[in-house]
Amino acid sequence: MKNLIFIFVLLSGFSLRSQTVQENYRKPLKEVLTTLENRFKVKISADDKLVADRTAEYAQWRMKDDLEASLQAVLSPLDLVFSKTGEGTYKVEAFQYHRRTVDEGQKHLNRLLSLYPTLQDWEKRRSGLRECILSTLGLSPLPAKVNSAPIYSAKRKFDGYTAENVAVETLPGLFVSGTLYRPAKGKGPFPAVMLAQGHGEIQHYSESSQLLGATLARMGVVVFSYDMFAKGEESLQFAFDDHRTGIATTVQTLNSMRILDFICALPYVDTKRIGMTGASGGGTQTFLLTALDSRISVSAPVVMVSSWFFGGCPCESGMPIHACGEWGTNNVEIAAMAAPRPQLIVSDGGDWTANVPDVEFPYLKKVYSLCGKPELVENVHLIKEGHDYGPSKRQAVYRFLAKVFVLNADQMKTAAGEIDESKSVVENMSAMLVFGEKGEKLPANAIHGIDALKKLLNQK
Repeated sequence: MKNLIFIFVLLSGFSLRSQTVQENYRKPLKEVLTTLENRFKVKISADDKLVADRTAEYAQWRMKDDLEASLQAVLSPLDLVFSKTGEGTYKVEAFQYHRRTVDEGQKHLNRLLSLYPTLQDWEKRRSGLRECILSTLGLSPLPAKVNSAPIYSAKRKFDGYTAENVAVETLPGLFVSGTLYRPAKGKGPFPAVMLAQGHGEIQHYSESSQLLGATLARMGVVVFSYDMFAKGEESLQFAFDDHRTGIATTVQTLNSMRILDFICALPYVDTKRIGMTGASGGGTQTFLLTALDSRISVSAPVVMVSSWFFGGCPCESGMPIHACGEWGTNNVEIAAMAAPRPQLIVSDGGDWTANVPDVEFPYLKKVYSLCGKPELVENVHLIKEGHDYGPSKRQAVYRFLAKVFVLNADQMKTAAGEIDESKSVVENMSAMLVFGEKGEKLPANAIHGIDALKKLLNQK
């Protein structure tokens, strides 16, 4: 009898071991996808690099009576997803934590709206989101301010405005460079605008940024146009790969806060009229800082506000701020945290803002309505355009800021009624550098590398 029990236990153990994923229930993913194609009479495409040498555990048990349920069961453990590309055709892709479908974005917005039927509910939600975002970014409490003076160099005079190169020390040894544009006439106080850069290769030296900054200055606005983390002259301190890290979200937000401190300290700036704008990644920085800092009185995020796309760079979505709050949040709700401050959403038909008029903007209107100011949020949608801060997008921002800041820009209008940019000079990059063409003027206390930065922020 004892021998029979021993044999039974032995066989049971063998049987259990034989059903582990290390044994004969694993199949090559390519084979599984082919089986699904044949079973459901469809075509499933996938980059060979994505599926080669990958296997599905318990593959046969993951196949259901429904194709999409089967794909979900097979692909999810492998961090892969699928999308329907046509009638009977599907595509397999890597899971993207920063992207949903448009329908999912719409459903999320509807669920979020259900959380705050009253203004009191919304204000409680907004307060909680602000605290959570700051904490998630590691900015609660904020690092101490650096007491060093801004570094100015090479002031140039142009028709109706001046430009000078400025670097601001935002953490000990961390410098952010940019161009400060000022109206040539008048003593102020002038309204001011922070112009945050997106992922353009040449940052604030680009034609669109220079035209925007210079033209706004000619309209009577002080503008500081500055670079993203680890780009522009910050590349003297950090490698480009440092930009594609979660810490970049933290640093860019802190940089913007310290640049706002710098602008507010300028004696010729009206601190009650400070705006912010930027396209793409600059748009992310715009609505994020506006949500976190009430000193921004007006905002114009360009080609970025979307309920289903959070930004493809870890510098925008590498920290889990979108997990904040009940049911999580998204970039549209973060943009809504500006309410009831005036806000212009610029969108286009060629990127993830294509659905703004039908999906995101109605949500923003409802939140602004809760605050009693539905008229203070606007949308300019350029259906035939793409992802940039091009001429028509700049014109929309000029008109919006002229209205909100009560600027007399009529003398700058062309016969077609647009703001004239022709007197705004596009300079060579070499004229706009703070630290010299070879970085020879970079201060001796400048830090170098991501490890030194993490030490400053007490991050591992």
